[in-house]
Amino acid sequence: MAVIILQGCENTSEKNITQEQKLEQEHPNITKLKGQSTEFTPEIIKLNENVYVAVGYDGSNTSMVIGEDGVVIIDALRALGAAEIVANKFREITSKPVKAVIYTHGHDDHTGGTSAFIGDSKNVKIIARAGFKEELQGKSPVEPILKKRNGRQFGRDLPAKDIINRGVAPGSTSKDRVGKGYIEPNITLNDSLFVNLAGIDFQLFAANGETNDELFVWIPSEESLFTGDNYYKSFPNLYAIRGSQYRDVKSWGESIQKMSTFPVEHIIPGHTRPVSGKTIAYKNLKNYSTAILSVYQQTIDALNKGYTLQQTVESVKLADSLRNQPNLQEFYGSVSWGVRSIFLHYVGWFDGNPTNLYPLSSAKEAKHIVELAGGKEKVLEHLNNTVKNGDYQWGLQLADYLLQTDYKITKITEIKIQLLRSIAAQQINAPARNYYLSYAYELEKNNVK
Repeated sequence: MAVIILQGCENTSEKNITQEQKLEQEHPNITKLKGQSTEFTPEIIKLNENVYVAVGYDGSNTSMVIGEDGVVIIDALRALGAAEIVANKFREITSKPVKAVIYTHGHDDHTGGTSAFIGDSKNVKIIARAGFKEELQGKSPVEPILKKRNGRQFGRDLPAKDIINRGVAPGSTSKDRVGKGYIEPNITLNDSLFVNLAGIDFQLFAANGETNDELFVWIPSEESLFTGDNYYKSFPNLYAIRGSQYRDVKSWGESIQKMSTFPVEHIIPGHTRPVSGKTIAYKNLKNYSTAILSVYQQTIDALNKGYTLQQTVESVKLADSLRNQPNLQEFYGSVSWGVRSIFLHYVGWFDGNPTNLYPLSSAKEAKHIVELAGGKEKVLEHLNNTVKNGDYQWGLQLADYLLQTDYKITKITEIKIQLLRSIAAQQINAPARNYYLSYAYELEKNNVK
């Protein structure tokens, strides 16, 4: 790949640091994202005498609750190999048999290792919500592209040197028999289920959010709340860029509101480390629900004012008191992605501007833009300037215009690859960073010299 040399040797108060040198410096967002990796240090965390949480052994958490005559497992990781490691560690703590497994939702990273925990246990209850796994990509007619986009979002094919983390999970996870330990539920609930398992009273509540088969688990005697993927230490992923059905944002916020009404001592998320202490637990749940519902309501208000999609995206902001909270940093989800999802859910693709009823094809639009700019060479000049000036998003758009005209495809593609990597180097959002880098590698692989 050609290396773009950035000429930027202006005399500044920064001791004549060149643009090239600035690019070599780590962006503060990358430093923050790297700091998030401490959330995934492998560890069996003891919350009290009965509740243990395994963090960092796979892409999600699994928990063990010890009862009078057995244990209950909540979520079961993705890879059977990873689950076997954790199951053995749990058995070092107690040899009591597994009486039940509870799935908080149907995503594969929470269900793939169940058999490792059950072992020789008989008549184990496997509990989930009705409609379990119905919306997974494997049931979609567009599974091939969802699978490809999933790989980009999680950076599954990135080289080790480019991997940091996935925002709410380690950057790399076990590939040892992925999903091979899954066991189907034999008990399902609709709205709620109060059940005694291994001598402990469990309360399970349906809670739409990241999925429409989500539930949360409240154990009064342990003051422990298992949130599934409706809460983790990041702004929530109200929309997944890999592609997903609409995630019920209003219900998601209301689900967290409901969780905050319990006297929670321990929050056990589906990803990231637990949160302990009644004051901090309540604060985290409260600011989480407030943030989600604020994004929802601002989007609805903008829609009713007749704003276009882009105007709506630009108008919706979190208050400073929320935006600066540690558990609302955009490591995984993004406010703007959530806004777009809500907008399209309620009014569909047409944003209300008649200009967009029958827009020009991308090729025709590119042709007109190039002509307006003074020709292809002039656009290329502008493109090179965006690189020098660090205006990377505009650079990507200019590159796409030129690619639509089939102008110097190899050269323009090389520039686009560098732009993608430059934007990735500024991202706090792990899925966005992974997607930019993964796409850059795909272009590099396919770019014909």
